[in-house]
Amino acid sequence: MSLNLNANIPNPDNFYNRLIDMQRDLSEEEVQMMNAKLILLLANHIGEESLLFEAMDLAKPIHS
Repeated sequence: MSLNLNANIPNPDNFYNRLIDMQRDLSEEEVQMMNAKLILLLANHIGEESLLFEAMDLAKPIHS
């Protein structure tokens, strides 16, 4: 199984707006903590190590 890179969120604008709203009025530290918690919750839900590693590789910044 490989990571699904196709659009897969039924209403991506709602998701994005909710994510941004969650961060409003938080400090940078609180935003980082919230994002870390969200990542760990979603990673636990996915559960498949190979998919998680693939996502991590794709998310890494590219340094030129």
